[in-house]
Amino acid sequence: MVNRTCLTTPLGDEVLSLQAGDQVMLSGIVYTARDEAHLRMMEEGIPFNPEGAAIYHCGPVIQGSRILAAGPTTSARMNSLTRFLLDRGIRALIGKGGMGNEVAGQLKGRGVYLACTGGCAVLAASKMSLKGVFFEELGMAEAIWIIELNSLPLVVGIDSHGNDLFADIAREANKQFHQGFT
Repeated sequence: MVNRTCLTTPLGDEVLSLQAGDQVMLSGIVYTARDEAHLRMMEEGIPFNPEGAAIYHCGPVIQGSRILAAGPTTSARMNSLTRFLLDRGIRALIGKGGMGNEVAGQLKGRGVYLACTGGCAVLAASKMSLKGVFFEELGMAEAIWIIELNSLPLVVGIDSHGNDLFADIAREANKQFHQGFT
C-alpha cells in the first residue's frame, strides 16, 4: 500500500517511517546543491543549519527574484559527496535517477532520498519561491539557492531502511532482459 504524506522542513524522525514508493508533498525550505556546492561545503563548511534540512540536487534557472525552472539533476553524481551532509543532520536528498548502494546504506536510520520527476522543471518551479543564495560566485547552476517549497510532489526512492526503488527496478529489468534470451 502506498502512503501519501505531507512533510515540512526542517524534517525529523517522521521521515524514518516512510517507505520506498510512498508519495510525499514537501513544503518548507530546501537548499539546492550540485557538485561544486558540495565540494565548497566540504572545504568551508555548510552555510546553513543542516539539522533536518533537505538538499535538492538542482541547478535552477533564476531571473531576478523568480525561479523560472528548477528540475532535478542526476543525483548519482553526488554519491561520493554525500556522507558529510548526512553526518551533519541532513534528512532528505532530492533529485532524479536514484543514488548508489553506499548512499542507500548511509541513509539507514537517518534519512530518505526523494525522487522528483525529470522533465518537469517549470512545473516544479511553480511550487517554489526564492528566498536567498549562498556561494553565488559559483554561478547560477552551482550556487546554493534557498528555496521555499509549497507542496512539491515527490516519491520516496530510497527509504531509511535501505529499500531502493531504483535498485529494485534495475534488478527486475536485468532479470527480464536475461529471461528473454533463454
